[in-house]
Amino acid sequence: MAQVLEFKLPDLGEGLTEAEIVRWLVEVGDVVAIDQPVVEVETAKAMVEVPCPYGGVVTARFGEEGTELPVGAPLLTVAVGAAEGSSGSAPSPSSASSSLSSSPSSGTESSGGSGNVLVGYGTGAPAARRRRIRPDRLDRAVAEAPVSVAPVVAAPVAEVLVAEAPVHEGPVPVVSPLVRRLARQHDIDLRRLAGSGPDGLILRADVDRAIRTVEETAAATARVQAPVAAVVAAPNGVAAASDAERIPLRGVRGAVADKLSRSRTEIPDATCWVDADATELMAVRAAMNAATGPSAGPKVSVLALLARICTAALARFPELNATVDTAAREIVRLPGVHLGFAAQTERGLVVPVVRDAHTRNAESIGAEIARLTELARTGKLSPAQLTGGTFTLNNYGVFGVDGSTPIINHPEAAMLGVGRIMPKPWVHQGELAVRQVVQLSLTFDHRVCDGGTAGGFLRYVADCVEQPAVLLRTL
Repeated sequence: MAQVLEFKLPDLGEGLTEAEIVRWLVEVGDVVAIDQPVVEVETAKAMVEVPCPYGGVVTARFGEEGTELPVGAPLLTVAVGAAEGSSGSAPSPSSASSSLSSSPSSGTESSGGSGNVLVGYGTGAPAARRRRIRPDRLDRAVAEAPVSVAPVVAAPVAEVLVAEAPVHEGPVPVVSPLVRRLARQHDIDLRRLAGSGPDGLILRADVDRAIRTVEETAAATARVQAPVAAVVAAPNGVAAASDAERIPLRGVRGAVADKLSRSRTEIPDATCWVDADATELMAVRAAMNAATGPSAGPKVSVLALLARICTAALARFPELNATVDTAAREIVRLPGVHLGFAAQTERGLVVPVVRDAHTRNAESIGAEIARLTELARTGKLSPAQLTGGTFTLNNYGVFGVDGSTPIINHPEAAMLGVGRIMPKPWVHQGELAVRQVVQLSLTFDHRVCDGGTAGGFLRYVADCVEQPAVLLRTL
């Protein structure tokens, strides 16, 4: 006999609490195997495919593409044991609530599946070919299946519906997928409905009644609000048309907004800057990349050289490779440098992190930057590759600007900004000459150090840019 199991959006790690459905990989009626990817979601940090820990027939999906769901909200239901020849076997009933934290063998001992539910983070079972079950067989299997589901975390609904109705603490008493679909289409929270069927079973009539209540309430609200003017006041006091475009701050954009706001709110930052003659640095890079023979390696970018200069500077000024524990009122100096670099992508601004940058040379850092940049452009960076940075390098010169005042990437203590390198008049060896000049900006947390330390750091970076031989002392 089949069981209908509910698979909820798992904890994706890194403190993420929600995700947006980008693309469904299965349809209602498809046969899925254990660990088969069923949906592609976008979090504030990365795009990931979520596999289902159950094998069986998909009976319902929760949320359309573009819908944002909290962790713990239902993703889909699977009728386990409902399909003949299903490519994945059912987990034991005790594993019905397995999630990302499930052990590798939890609920999958009989099937050989991994039990992990996030592709790329431990799952090893190959994805199975999708099969479609005839609707008559699906309906019969679901109708005969005992409902064994976890509590539903509902999407936003009209709270006016059943403000006083009790919330179901256990499984929602619904068997028919048509009833579930109808409720989902009208944002009806099934947990708050009192079923009129046997043993409290929720019937279609119950959902229809709830829909009428919502529609009547919405109509009454519209009549009350009709006299309201079509022009509303914007936050700055300027009148804004009611048809003004509103763009939700979610996903990567929302995460960036939260982090920047928190940085400005918590960190007393200050910025210092200096112009540097980068002519010699550019000449050294050209010589490196012109080398031939067995000893010649891959091309070295300007960003890789600046990153190597930063790690050398942080070795001299460790105060800036730190964070502040506001609760304990302590400065925490970090033992290693995990260097973040700002990368603009179609999804927005992201900051991939080069791990243990203090142990790498310019060539190694450059190779890792190139690898992470390609992953960023294709949207394949994992959450772990976007977190844990201790210092950030921001090359905004690629946008054709000379300078900026960077906002610190919270909870770090500093960020170095680099403008475009361009020919400018410069006094060189007592004479006016055209040199390759760059502006360097350092924004730092004034709690971790004073201006003398920040100025010393920036001056050392500028000296290495102007005289790359200075860097040889620390190689």
